[in-house]
Amino acid sequence: METQVRTPQMVFMQPQRLVVPLFQRPYVWNEENQWEPLWNDVVRVADRVLKKPYEKHHPHFLGAVVLQQVQKQTGQMQERTIIDGQQRLTTLQLLLDALHAELLSVEAVSAALRIEPLVMNAEPFCSRPEDRFKVWPTNRDRPAFNAVMGAKPPVDYAVVGYRGERMVEAHRYFSEQAREWLVLGEEAVGARAAAIETTVRELLQVVVIDLTLDENAQEIFETLNARGAQLTAADLIKNLIFQRLLETDTNVENAYQSNWKEFETGFWEAEVSVGRLRAPRSSIFFNHWLIARTGEEVVAREVFARFKRFADHDSGLPMPKLLTQIHDASRVYRQFVTSASTQTGPVDRIGLFGYRTGVLESEVIKPLVLCLLDPEEATIPDAQFVKALDVVESWMIRRMLVRATTKAYNQLVAELISELRRGKRENAGDVIESFLAGQTSGSRYWPDDAEIKGELSVLLAYRRLGRGRLRMVLEAIEDDLRGWRGGKPGLGDERAARGRYAIEHVMPRKWVAHWPLQKEGQDEAERDRVIHTFGNLTLLTGKLNSKVSNGPWQGSGGKREGLEAHDVLLLNRELLKRARNEWTDEAIQARTEELTNIIIQIWPVPPNHRSAFSPEKPRKRKKVQLSDLINGGALTPGMLLFPRRKKFSDKVATLLPDGKVEVDGVSFVSPSPAASKIAGHATNGWWFFLTDQSSRRSLRNVRRDYVEAMAVDAEDDEPGDDDDDEG
Repeated sequence: METQVRTPQMVFMQPQRLVVPLFQRPYVWNEENQWEPLWNDVVRVADRVLKKPYEKHHPHFLGAVVLQQVQKQTGQMQERTIIDGQQRLTTLQLLLDALHAELLSVEAVSAALRIEPLVMNAEPFCSRPEDRFKVWPTNRDRPAFNAVMGAKPPVDYAVVGYRGERMVEAHRYFSEQAREWLVLGEEAVGARAAAIETTVRELLQVVVIDLTLDENAQEIFETLNARGAQLTAADLIKNLIFQRLLETDTNVENAYQSNWKEFETGFWEAEVSVGRLRAPRSSIFFNHWLIARTGEEVVAREVFARFKRFADHDSGLPMPKLLTQIHDASRVYRQFVTSASTQTGPVDRIGLFGYRTGVLESEVIKPLVLCLLDPEEATIPDAQFVKALDVVESWMIRRMLVRATTKAYNQLVAELISELRRGKRENAGDVIESFLAGQTSGSRYWPDDAEIKGELSVLLAYRRLGRGRLRMVLEAIEDDLRGWRGGKPGLGDERAARGRYAIEHVMPRKWVAHWPLQKEGQDEAERDRVIHTFGNLTLLTGKLNSKVSNGPWQGSGGKREGLEAHDVLLLNRELLKRARNEWTDEAIQARTEELTNIIIQIWPVPPNHRSAFSPEKPRKRKKVQLSDLINGGALTPGMLLFPRRKKFSDKVATLLPDGKVEVDGVSFVSPSPAASKIAGHATNGWWFFLTDQSSRRSLRNVRRDYVEAMAVDAEDDEPGDDDDDEG
């Protein structure tokens, strides 16, 4: 067995075939879990190369692969079986081939020619057509792989075919990203081409374990994939700190008790989600602290290495002093997290900011909070501090409402911190406002009032926004109606409870029984659309929501009677004033406009601000499938799926590794056909199947959480929302 660290240049340059065995699973990597993180890593390194082309750059590690030699006759092209790492190696081939085509399209011929030998074996070495490919996937994926990898540049994906196949979609994704990056920024295209070509050839690394013919591949595979307790970034940092302290005259026990012991309590050891990953809060804190201190983007896998460089070379502090600063920053961090979690009662501006951005996946913004509240720096004046929070919150929430991408947030936050660390802390709010208002790319711009109004006038808010995000916006509208605006408290001196109310459709989703169409020829599809817009949504307590959910507007037991008798929210008082004796489609549209005007007042932009970016093409949406949830770790192959209805309790289904659902020995391509087979009629399987009987958590609940965590712009839910507790 030979183990070496190798670059893509070293892995793929020589003529060879890396063959995926037939028994291995098909290609399952997808955009949100693997393609996008990989591309972001590539771009991060390429940006460093672009800025400092003559310096030595740290490579990016991609993991390990296991190969085994195959007996071949002398003179034949060598071949290896991929024992472990087929997803990684296949994806690298798709990325390299897509980048090769895009380099040719911008006439970066030299860069393209340097990549070409990494994706294509030279013709003299090929005895069969498929021998030209460096990697040869398993049977199921070969047609799509052959079609897209064999397509001549520029690749026309409509001609390639195999729409929806992951091989093709991965190639398309990398092609689109490369095309955009190559012409981004002020640098010449040639310089950008050279930077990214150098990155993918020489600055990515994999550990290649190369087995001989007679070694036991299965035994080695099992050993490598055995689940052991891995050290976290915080564990490694602790070891480094206390090793350094032992080398001095520091009282190590006192240092531990005073400045480290707290990191080993439940608060810091709790696992927290960051995108698709989970890690102890202590490790995430060190990631955020490093970004706050350096103004650099630091990814999770590089936290320890960056901390070591910072401690040894950048901080200029002895380890005891550095440990004290870490402890002081951790107290600021904990206070921010704690204040953001209070649901009722008084909350200060930083706590409200923490709650609202927490709903928006606030982990990416916490380094900026640490920078603004850095106890080692001068205190920012109150007015500028509040303005900084207001500006960032407006930028994030407006982008959420138009469903703009979040993929560049880490880099943008690092740049903001760099701006503040260049001596502009006293004007932090002005600095951040100017910086965000000047952004022009789709991943960074600040949506203006016109875009918000246009988007919210048609947005199916209940379908497109996560429940927590939608609830947070409606809570903010309630606060505004109570007088909490312009930094001044409402006369009632209490905000709406946070995260406690149910979201209710005023005109219910099951509208047919009590809400007939009002005009002859009115479109049922349009009614089905308008009921999910902002104007038809409100907040209710859980009990009142259950009482009035699908009832009529007027009459005993109707919604109007229930709201008048039991509800205290100003949001609903205003609704009752508008509705009077009936609640119509026109009333919904008018209320949507009213709520939109309140939203743009709550989260304003600078005077006369106009978005410097205009989407040129409609936003792509994707169907989230069970295989995506398995790939993202939300579901586990082999787990049982339980029918919601007790009368079908004996029909327990099994989730297969490829995302199919098996019932009574028959596999179905998705949940709904399986559920329909059990129920005897068309049934929404996402609602029908539970993953946990005690909590009543359904596949749809799992999918919604995944969509929100991954920031996927998913297609509409399938019909049938009977599982919702909210109306």
